[in-house]
Amino acid sequence: MIEQPAYTGFGFSDEEWGLLVGLPQSVLTAASAAESDGTRRTMAETAAGLETIAAGRESASPLVAAVAGEIVTRVGDPEAGAELPVIAPSDPRGLIDDVLSRAGQAAELLAARVDEGEAGAYKHWLVQVAEQVVGAASSGGLLGIGGESVSDSERRFRDRLAHVLTD
Repeated sequence: MIEQPAYTGFGFSDEEWGLLVGLPQSVLTAASAAESDGTRRTMAETAAGLETIAAGRESASPLVAAVAGEIVTRVGDPEAGAELPVIAPSDPRGLIDDVLSRAGQAAELLAARVDEGEAGAYKHWLVQVAEQVVGAASSGGLLGIGGESVSDSERRFRDRLAHVLTD
Protein backbone atom coordinates (compact mmCIF):
# COMPACT_ATOMS: atom_id res chain seq x y z
CA MET A 1 0.00 0.00 0.00
CA ILE A 2 1.32 3.44 -0.94
CA GLU A 3 1.35 5.96 1.88
CA GLN A 4 -0.34 9.24 1.00
CA PRO A 5 1.41 12.55 1.77
CA ALA A 6 0.14 14.34 4.88
CA TYR A 7 -1.34 17.22 2.92
CA THR A 8 -3.85 15.04 1.08
CA GLY A 9 -5.70 14.50 4.35
CA PHE A 10 -6.29 18.23 4.53
CA GLY A 11 -7.36 18.50 0.88
CA PHE A 12 -4.36 20.51 -0.33
CA SER A 13 -2.46 20.09 -3.58
CA ASP A 14 1.31 19.71 -3.53
CA GLU A 15 1.70 23.39 -4.51
CA GLU A 16 -0.71 24.58 -1.81
CA TRP A 17 1.05 22.46 0.81
CA GLY A 18 4.36 23.95 -0.33
CA LEU A 19 2.98 27.43 0.35
CA LEU A 20 1.84 26.48 3.85
CA VAL A 21 5.08 24.66 4.72
CA GLY A 22 7.37 27.32 3.27
CA LEU A 23 5.65 30.30 4.84
CA PRO A 24 6.75 29.90 8.50
CA GLN A 25 10.44 29.92 7.54
CA SER A 26 9.82 32.86 5.23
CA VAL A 27 8.11 34.73 8.06
CA LEU A 28 11.14 33.98 10.24
CA THR A 29 13.53 35.37 7.61
CA ALA A 30 11.41 38.44 6.88
CA ALA A 31 10.95 39.25 10.57
CA SER A 32 14.69 39.02 11.07
CA ALA A 33 15.37 41.13 7.96
CA ALA A 34 12.97 43.86 9.09
CA GLU A 35 15.87 45.34 11.11
CA SER A 36 19.54 44.86 10.30
CA ASP A 37 20.91 43.58 13.60
CA GLY A 38 24.30 42.01 12.88
CA THR A 39 25.20 38.35 12.74
CA ARG A 40 25.03 37.52 16.47
CA ARG A 41 21.58 39.05 16.93
CA THR A 42 20.32 37.56 13.69
CA MET A 43 21.49 34.13 14.87
CA ALA A 44 19.48 34.59 18.09
CA GLU A 45 16.43 35.64 16.08
CA THR A 46 16.77 32.66 13.75
CA ALA A 47 17.11 30.25 16.69
CA ALA A 48 14.02 31.72 18.39
CA GLY A 49 12.04 31.41 15.17
CA LEU A 50 13.08 27.80 14.58
CA GLU A 51 12.19 26.91 18.18
CA THR A 52 8.74 28.45 17.73
CA ILE A 53 8.25 26.60 14.46
CA ALA A 54 9.33 23.31 16.09
CA ALA A 55 7.02 23.93 19.06
CA GLY A 56 4.15 23.89 16.56
CA ARG A 57 4.51 20.09 16.48
CA GLU A 58 2.80 20.09 19.88
CA SER A 59 -0.13 22.21 18.67
CA ALA A 60 -3.67 21.06 19.28
CA SER A 61 -4.26 21.96 15.63
CA PRO A 62 -3.60 18.97 13.37
CA LEU A 63 -2.73 21.37 10.53
CA VAL A 64 -0.13 23.31 12.53
CA ALA A 65 1.32 20.09 13.95
CA ALA A 66 1.62 18.57 10.46
CA VAL A 67 3.20 21.68 8.93
CA ALA A 68 5.63 22.07 11.83
CA GLY A 69 6.53 18.39 11.65
CA GLU A 70 7.23 18.67 7.93
CA ILE A 71 9.46 21.72 8.46
CA VAL A 72 11.45 20.05 11.25
CA THR A 73 11.86 16.95 9.08
CA ARG A 74 13.27 19.14 6.30
CA VAL A 75 15.52 21.51 8.29
CA GLY A 76 16.25 19.64 11.52
CA ASP A 77 15.14 19.74 15.11
CA PRO A 78 16.51 22.59 17.24
CA GLU A 79 16.30 20.27 20.27
CA ALA A 80 18.84 18.07 18.50
CA GLY A 81 21.11 21.04 17.81
CA ALA A 82 19.91 21.88 14.31
CA GLU A 83 20.40 25.50 13.29
CA LEU A 84 19.23 27.40 10.25
CA PRO A 85 21.81 29.38 8.33
CA VAL A 86 21.73 33.14 8.82
CA ILE A 87 20.17 34.64 5.72
CA ALA A 88 20.85 38.26 4.83
CA PRO A 89 18.57 39.03 1.88
CA SER A 90 19.92 41.50 -0.66
CA ASP A 91 16.51 43.21 -0.81
CA PRO A 92 14.87 43.02 2.65
CA ARG A 93 11.89 45.20 1.61
CA GLY A 94 11.25 43.01 -1.44
CA LEU A 95 11.43 39.89 0.74
CA ILE A 96 9.01 41.37 3.26
CA ASP A 97 6.54 42.35 0.53
CA ASP A 98 6.78 38.86 -0.98
CA VAL A 99 6.19 37.18 2.38
CA LEU A 100 3.19 39.41 3.11
CA SER A 101 1.76 38.60 -0.33
CA ARG A 102 2.19 34.85 0.25
CA ALA A 103 0.65 35.22 3.73
CA GLY A 104 -2.41 36.75 2.08
CA GLN A 105 -2.55 33.85 -0.38
CA ALA A 106 -2.30 31.37 2.50
CA ALA A 107 -5.11 33.13 4.40
CA GLU A 108 -7.35 32.89 1.32
CA LEU A 109 -6.43 29.24 0.81
CA LEU A 110 -7.14 28.37 4.43
CA ALA A 111 -10.49 30.19 4.36
CA ALA A 112 -11.51 28.06 1.38
CA ARG A 113 -10.21 24.69 2.58
CA VAL A 114 -10.23 24.30 6.36
CA ASP A 115 -12.50 25.28 9.21
CA GLU A 116 -12.09 28.57 11.05
CA GLY A 117 -10.33 26.95 14.00
CA GLU A 118 -7.62 25.35 11.87
CA ALA A 119 -7.15 28.51 9.83
CA GLY A 120 -6.98 30.63 12.97
CA ALA A 121 -4.46 28.32 14.62
CA TYR A 122 -2.15 28.42 11.59
CA LYS A 123 -2.36 32.21 11.26
CA HIS A 124 -1.82 32.71 15.00
CA TRP A 125 1.22 30.44 14.82
CA LEU A 126 2.72 32.52 12.00
CA VAL A 127 2.30 35.70 14.05
CA GLN A 128 3.87 33.90 17.04
CA VAL A 129 6.90 33.05 14.88
CA ALA A 130 7.24 36.71 13.90
CA GLU A 131 6.74 37.84 17.51
CA GLN A 132 9.43 35.52 18.84
CA VAL A 133 11.89 36.52 16.12
CA VAL A 134 11.49 40.28 16.56
CA GLY A 135 11.69 39.98 20.34
CA ALA A 136 14.70 37.65 20.43
CA ALA A 137 17.42 40.30 20.27
CA SER A 138 17.39 44.00 20.96
CA SER A 139 18.17 46.37 18.11
CA GLY A 140 20.47 49.34 18.39
CA GLY A 141 22.49 50.08 21.49
CA LEU A 142 26.22 49.73 21.86
CA LEU A 143 28.06 46.43 22.35
CA GLY A 144 24.81 44.68 23.18
CA ILE A 145 23.82 47.21 25.83
CA GLY A 146 20.68 49.26 25.47
CA GLY A 147 18.62 49.46 22.34
CA GLU A 148 15.01 48.59 21.73
CA SER A 149 13.65 45.12 22.35
CA VAL A 150 11.46 45.51 19.24
CA SER A 151 12.29 48.21 16.71
CA ASP A 152 9.69 50.21 14.79
CA SER A 153 10.44 48.34 11.56
CA GLU A 154 10.14 44.96 13.32
CA ARG A 155 6.88 46.01 14.96
CA ARG A 156 5.60 47.26 11.59
CA PHE A 157 6.36 43.90 9.93
CA ARG A 158 4.68 41.93 12.71
CA ASP A 159 1.63 44.18 12.63
CA ARG A 160 1.38 44.09 8.83
CA LEU A 161 1.59 40.29 8.92
CA ALA A 162 -1.18 40.08 11.49
CA HIS A 163 -3.30 42.48 9.41
CA VAL A 164 -2.79 40.52 6.16
CA LEU A 165 -3.72 37.29 7.91
CA THR A 166 -6.93 38.67 9.43
CA ASP A 167 -8.27 40.55 6.39
